[in-house]
Amino acid sequence: MSLLTLPYPAIDPVLIEIGPLAIRWYALSYIAGLILAWRYMRWATVRQPGGPNPVKIDDFLAWATIAVVLGGRLGYVLFYRPGYYLENPAEALAVWQGGMSFHGGFLGVVIAAILFCRKNDIAYLRLGDLLGVAAPIGLFFGRLANFVNGELYGRATEVPWAMVFPTDPLQAPRHPSQLYEAALEGLVLFLIMHLLFSLTRLKDTPGALMGCFVMGYGLARTTAEFFREPDAHLGFLIGPVTMGQILSVPMVLIGLAIFIWARKRA
Repeated sequence: MSLLTLPYPAIDPVLIEIGPLAIRWYALSYIAGLILAWRYMRWATVRQPGGPNPVKIDDFLAWATIAVVLGGRLGYVLFYRPGYYLENPAEALAVWQGGMSFHGGFLGVVIAAILFCRKNDIAYLRLGDLLGVAAPIGLFFGRLANFVNGELYGRATEVPWAMVFPTDPLQAPRHPSQLYEAALEGLVLFLIMHLLFSLTRLKDTPGALMGCFVMGYGLARTTAEFFREPDAHLGFLIGPVTMGQILSVPMVLIGLAIFIWARKRA
């Protein structure tokens, strides 16, 4: 194993601590992601025919915030550590202890969006397209927060940009996979979705952009999982396959099906 590594920029996960009150970078990342995604959706909605107006986007922000937090936490509990939380149910909602799942947060937002659209007489697919274009913004900040926390690090490697994370009990040089995911699931996917929204006519086809996002995230996450260390309590599930890939591969197929259905429907 190579001894040449990049120094890990150890950043205190707690930005400010006043008595029992602690403001963490992790919480700020969620706030930044939600606010910037909301502002982008307000910009996009006036350019999308037949979509919700900016005021409705304002109203949906509160729904999305609750859905992301509850869905992300419950998804982690059910997908990653059901046995532990079955024995310790009081800790299931202890979000401050860490442990969030994108797939759970995604399902939470889908449910919230459906309920919100029914309540406000909004076309489901139009709101889904806006969410698909804006979601990578939140993913980008979430992965940066994982990096600051030194969690969800990558597999042991000899690449020159490997890092030794202080939370790693083995203290081995590892892929900074959080940054890979921030790039793939955040920057690259956002750029693709923004270009599809701005330069193509897919925004005129309800559901097409939503399908592209679901498919794109599934591909990005499946790729990043090849560099990310599996959760210690799960390990590899089937050969080299991880839980993240098992949850993401179906998203590629579902996203492709939604895209094809939307195009045929149009």
